[in-house]
Order: sequence, then C-alpha cells, then structure tokens
Amino acid sequence: PRRFRGAYLPAPMLLAAVVLSCIHKSDHNVREGAAMPWNKEMPANPVVAVAGATGVVGREMLKVLEQRDFPASKVKALASARSAGTTVPFKGTELIVEEMTPESFEGVDIALFSAGAGVSRQFRQAVVDAGCVMIDNSSAFRQEKDVPLVVPEVNAHDLAWHSGVIANPNCSTIEMVVPLKALADAAGGIKRIVVSTYQAASGAGMKAMNELYNQTKQFLAGEPLTIEAFSDQIAFNVIPHIDVPVEDDYYKEEWKMVVETKKIFGDDSIEVAPTCVRVPVLRCHAESVNVEFNGPISPEKAKEVLAATEGVTLEDDCANFVYPMPGLKQGTDDVYVGRVRIDRTVENGLAMWFVMDQIRKGAALNAVQIAERLLP
Repeated sequence: PRRFRGAYLPAPMLLAAVVLSCIHKSDHNVREGAAMPWNKEMPANPVVAVAGATGVVGREMLKVLEQRDFPASKVKALASARSAGTTVPFKGTELIVEEMTPESFEGVDIALFSAGAGVSRQFRQAVVDAGCVMIDNSSAFRQEKDVPLVVPEVNAHDLAWHSGVIANPNCSTIEMVVPLKALADAAGGIKRIVVSTYQAASGAGMKAMNELYNQTKQFLAGEPLTIEAFSDQIAFNVIPHIDVPVEDDYYKEEWKMVVETKKIFGDDSIEVAPTCVRVPVLRCHAESVNVEFNGPISPEKAKEVLAATEGVTLEDDCANFVYPMPGLKQGTDDVYVGRVRIDRTVENGLAMWFVMDQIRKGAALNAVQIAERLLP
C-alpha cells in the first residue's frame, strides 16, 4: 500500500484515486482545460444510428428504442462490412444493415455505439465532426476528463458539459450506483463499499451464452467440454475473474467499478473493494453489497428510500422468501433490491442484494435513457 491524502491504498486503488483527483472539480460545470461544451441544438425528432446493430446489445438498443417509443425521425442500423446487407428487426419491419464508414454519420443526430472500444475510438472524430452525439457503451472514453460518465438516475446533470461524446458506465457499476445514490443522499454520503458480483454469461456476449448452453449439454452427456469463450469451464462452475489482470492481482472489471463509482458520484474519497465473478447464469447480474455510510440509516429507512427511487424495485420480505433472483429478471428495466439488513461489522453499515438485466439497464436501456435526456 502507498499513502495518498493521508490514507494507505493498494496500488490499483491508489492509481484510481490519483487519476480521479485530476478529473473531479468542485463544480462539474466548470472544467479547466476541457473542450467546449456541445452547442448544437438537438431536434425533437432526431435521426438515430445504432452502431453495432447486429450484436447482442445493438439489437437490444433497437428493441428499447421501439419499446420506449423514442421519437426518432429515422433509425439507421450500422455494423461491419461482413454484416452489411443483413437485416435486424425494428417496429414490425426489417432494417437493412449498412456498413459503418465515416460518412455514415452525416445527417445523424445521435449515434448509439456498442461495437467495441477500438471501433468507438476509430469513429469518434467522424461522429463528432458530423455534428452527431456519440453515446458509447464501450470502455474507450469512460475515464477521459472531457467525457461525462452518466447514469441518468444518478448524475444526469453531467450531460450539461459533454463535448460530443457521452460514456455508458460498466454494467456492474450501473447496477450498484442506482440504488446507492438515493441511500447516499439519505445518509450523508458513502464511506466504503465492499461488493461481490455474480455476473451472467451474457456479459461476455452471444458466444459466451452459447458456450454455457453447449457446455451444459456436454456435461450432462458426459462429453468433453469445449472451452473457448471463457478461460475455464463455466457450466456448473464459477470463475473468479473477469477481464485482464491489473496491479496487486485485481482484474480490470474490478478496477472499473472503483474508478467509475468515484467519477459518477463526483467523490474520490469513496472506497470500493470489489470482487467480480462469472457465474453460470445466462442473463442478469447480481451483486452482494455492503456499504458503510457517513451517517446513520436504518434498514427500515433504507427500504422506504429505495421503494421511492426511480429505477429501483424493492423486493424484500425475508420471512416469505421474497428477494430478486437473476434467473427471473430477464427483460426487466429496474435494479431490483432485496435482503436489506444491518451490517454490524461497521458503523452505519447496511448489507443488500441487487439484481439487474445487464443487457437492458446495464447497457442498451441506459444509453437510450441518456438519449432521451438530450431531447429538447
């Protein structure tokens, strides 16, 4: 551990603290050295492009746009050259997928990107130069000081200083901060979070979901398991890592939860200790969360706050075994909260259980909600 602002932090947490101390200002609307805020007026019926439209999240973006009746005057489906000419469903018809090129964004007002960090970096300048706002689901820009990292229920005010690019946070971070923001407001802020995630195969894409299906069949048939999408067997197993190693034997998914939480809350004093685990669930992430607040808050008060929070559904009746479970929440939009109870190991502590469809609120829905906030 090394010393930072009077506290000892493990190396990855130290890195996060130093990076974010440079990012955060006392007023998000005044950012020294930042690019000029976006000043192009958004039309009431914008043209929308979905970049990566043939992927799991891209298809869900189209579904969310349709379900929420987003007032687009036109929707374009963009993907790689190998997908050009195929179709994706939208509003009872089929959109023909176009090859994504720099010229694809001319006349487009909002581009929802879920095509990977490399593609987002490749097309960023073309998107912005076309006068189009990029809402990016990848990790490419999340820690850039001029790019707001937004969960609308938590920090929609940060949209005011975007300069053409807005980042969607990591799914596990979104799941955690939506309920915790309301509780933090009620308890004078957050001192420390200890979180263990139970992340579904779908978080690694369609190939990973298919691997869970196939390995399950192989396991039950007594056949050798085919392992390609994951580092290890996923059927009837849990894998205690997600993404690549970083310092001190943490993994990048855990690092994301540390730095993104600090940036979204605008508070680099919040301590976050994550452990991220892949579990044999097809869709929907779960999290076990222990929080130490700055001030007192009872479980009863917390439940009252959560029940009134936008984007949260409280399912908590332990006596009758009522609590959210990932296998039952596919296709839902809220973060579901249960098992709210006292954590007696710390002062002002609560322990909770969260469940969320990470393809919906953890990716596609959050991006469309950001787009909705940009409308006049």
